Amino acid sequence: MLDAIGVPSIDALFEEIPPELRLAPGELNLPPALDEARLLQHLHELSRKNVGMADVACFLGAGIYDRYIPSTVGAVISRGEFLTAYTPYQPEASQGYLQTIYEFQSMVAELYGSDIANASMYDGATSMAEAAILAHGVNGRPKIVVSEVVHPNYRQVLATYCWSVGLEVVTLPTSAGELREFGALDQDSACLVVQYPNFFGQITDLAACRAAADRVNAMLIVVADPIACALLKPPGEYGADIVVGEGQPMGVAMGLGGPVVGLFACRQELVRRIPGRIVGRTKEVHGDRTGYVMTLRTREQDIRREKATSNICTNEALMALAATVYMCALGKQGMRTVADTSVRNTQYAIGRLTEAGAKLKFSGRIFDEFVLELPKDAVEVRNRLLEKKILAGLPLERYYPELARCLLVCCTEMRTKDQIDRYAAELATILRA
Repeated sequence: MLDAIGVPSIDALFEEIPPELRLAPGELNLPPALDEARLLQHLHELSRKNVGMADVACFLGAGIYDRYIPSTVGAVISRGEFLTAYTPYQPEASQGYLQTIYEFQSMVAELYGSDIANASMYDGATSMAEAAILAHGVNGRPKIVVSEVVHPNYRQVLATYCWSVGLEVVTLPTSAGELREFGALDQDSACLVVQYPNFFGQITDLAACRAAADRVNAMLIVVADPIACALLKPPGEYGADIVVGEGQPMGVAMGLGGPVVGLFACRQELVRRIPGRIVGRTKEVHGDRTGYVMTLRTREQDIRREKATSNICTNEALMALAATVYMCALGKQGMRTVADTSVRNTQYAIGRLTEAGAKLKFSGRIFDEFVLELPKDAVEVRNRLLEKKILAGLPLERYYPELARCLLVCCTEMRTKDQIDRYAAELATILRA
């Protein structure tokens, strides 16, 4: 083989790697092989280095949330026909899975107030980036305008996607944590991207965003929390062209940040441009039995490189199934109760934590997250609370340098009064020290 490709040795294939970055033989210093029993013991020891949610009271959100998962979710998604299933290219052999995907699409579209949803994306960040590129494909404009209080990790993914296709990304500054000015929106803007609620937990004024986008005939893309949409007016009812989000809060475990599932919904006119897959419901040619098929697209459409509407070639079907079972198990009223309980817990937590010596950084309506300003370094406070088995939140300086002493705190329906009171008591002790 080396002769055929014209190189003298295996090492010659790696000449492009600088010598100081190469490993010499033996440098890995690997331990001897272990038998199965000892390997499992070693893995258990390694796992204890992680902090499990069963060991702490979790007030950390910022995109991945500690929410209740009904036991029915695990019971269904662990079944072999779902857990080991592959892409349903043969509909005659995959009716069960195709139906679950169809139901997922239907429920996501209803939850977001949109006309149609796809069969899921990799995660919320890539959903948002795909939506922005779709907007450019519709109107051909070269600029993507995004709010500063959209999740910073999502904005990083957006920048990477847009760089690859030569689009400019412009960030709209905010005032007091809220989007108030839309000066960067102009005739070159393909879309305006906002988050609902925003990264700081504040409920975005989508009517104002829709009006600003309309002034320059740009599309409106909303990154929406699906649990919040069970209580708030959905983005589709404000006229959002595309609504995307992260489906993890609906029945998907936090894990170590994944796997997760992206949501993508839009207006009917954009159906031919939707990334990923769509499952449709039809009837048999002979007879009236309902059938489910992948529709309006083929796999080849997604791998046509620069001619494709998108290059996503699969979907998070198992995680989408978990979200489907979650929505079915809770129903409309159950999801509304989850959202309402989160709001109540959050308001109680704000009261107790501000009494403990912290200050609420931003005013306005919020959902289940809020920013606390501390009289001490936020990382130090977070670390000391972790010693007390309290995961206090996300220090914000890394993402927003002007918020050096601020902590993003989340309070879902899982948090109890005792946990909130203990958080407040421990925080008061640390701040007084």
